[in-house]
Amino acid sequence: MKKILLSLALIGASSSLFAQGAEHAYLYKDSRIMGMGGANVAVGSYSTSIFSNPAGLASIKKDHGFVVDILGLGVSGSGSTAEFVDDLSDASDSDDNSAMTDLLNDNMGTPYHIGIDNYTAISKNSDAFAWSVGLLVASDTNFITHAPLALEVATRAYGGVLVGVAKPFDTEYGKLDVGIGLKMIKQSSYENSFTVDDLMDEDVTDTMEDDLQDSTGFGLDIGVVYYPQIINEWNPKLGLSIMNIGAMDMDDNFGQQPMTVNLGASVSPEVPFIDRLVFAVDYVDIFSANEARVWDQVDGTYEDLSESDFMKRLRLGVGLGLIDTSFFHATLNLGMYQSAYTAGVQMELLMLKLSVATYEEEVGTGSASNTDRRYMANIGLGW
Repeated sequence: MKKILLSLALIGASSSLFAQGAEHAYLYKDSRIMGMGGANVAVGSYSTSIFSNPAGLASIKKDHGFVVDILGLGVSGSGSTAEFVDDLSDASDSDDNSAMTDLLNDNMGTPYHIGIDNYTAISKNSDAFAWSVGLLVASDTNFITHAPLALEVATRAYGGVLVGVAKPFDTEYGKLDVGIGLKMIKQSSYENSFTVDDLMDEDVTDTMEDDLQDSTGFGLDIGVVYYPQIINEWNPKLGLSIMNIGAMDMDDNFGQQPMTVNLGASVSPEVPFIDRLVFAVDYVDIFSANEARVWDQVDGTYEDLSESDFMKRLRLGVGLGLIDTSFFHATLNLGMYQSAYTAGVQMELLMLKLSVATYEEEVGTGSASNTDRRYMANIGLGW
């Protein structure tokens, strides 16, 4: 078998931030949050809230004491990625180019995604303030075939440390949680389009390894969550976060994280016989800092295009906590993410944590849009 697939697996590969018709930038997607439409700016409650609004750390339940998440292995992928990878492997083993040509033609414009990640963190919410320290290790791979006949591969393997602190303040107008987050991320990234001849070349692996781009980025995040003193039985909250202040440009390599300003709101009405009910809405990247990177068929180069798709930035979610005891916890999540439904279930049994979710990523925008239904799961230990 040709080495291209093994190379992709070892390199780890990409966020499709600057892949053809790119999705929005991200560092980590929590399956618990994605099942709820990805809406978390005003909700918080998890150590992973540091990726959307550090002020959300102040919503971690105090009676849980130290919240530890370790060995949390997460996987995500498009529904037919495994089949495509198998077909790509078979085509690369063939003696002529016809099988590879047919494969790329048959999958023209269809995006494929596969990712793996681990976020290990320890957090605590006390009377004075809440804090969280986490270690992220992640990679993902995205393929898409475009004209003229070529397979685009965008790759990134990355990891780093994240620290967040949040403190509540009582004012005469309501409670205000203020949070700040710091992160350092190192990555190796790669982006290229391969013709049929390239894919059949035995030296394609060496070419990829020679062109890997290493970079380091530092990010500063700030956020607030406000609890207005109105309709208290609904427990309303308003959130605002500014992520990646100054932007994490990663030396202008693939995988940049632009500065985004994000808004959110949520309500949590008290309902008998239900542990928790949350309705949330987010509008992220309100100044359209994310850009789409598309392939120029004429020049054979990439071009960054501005996009401001409203629905791509709108997120809606509902979380229904069915039970929460010292031994077992279960929550059902539903939502809308980029105009498509999301769904997920999370369960905790003693120290074992499991969550699964599905969402649809819009890989592109407007007339260049491609949708990619993805499935994700995370299993780990925690208390």
